[in-house]
Amino acid sequence: QLQASGGGLVQPGGSLRLSCAASGFTLGHYTIGWFRQAPGKEREGISCISSTGDITIYADSVKGRFTGSRDYAKNTVSLQMNSLKPEDTAVYYCAADTTVVCSLRVSRYTYWGQGTLVTVSS
Repeated sequence: QLQASGGGLVQPGGSLRLSCAASGFTLGHYTIGWFRQAPGKEREGISCISSTGDITIYADSVKGRFTGSRDYAKNTVSLQMNSLKPEDTAVYYCAADTTVVCSLRVSRYTYWGQGTLVTVSS
């Protein structure tokens, strides 16, 4: 089971750090994708990190502001989000799969966690 956490309310320009944790399996064996879904919009991929941690991909909308990382000892994957904008407001999800190196496509991921809400507002 996957679980994303760390969401909350933050002012524009602020930062949040999301975490993706797993129970029952080792995240280090999986590519992890981060996705978000704003009200009335389709779910979009924003970041991924390979199982080895040496490959990362970011959507243009978050490039330079978001950074993904892994902690193998804690069995977690994190997404550091800086310079947040109101348009970053969404429910954020982490997803896992072993058959993809790194992808921002929703269809490439088998395992999905419950989301965490990020609200960027003054």
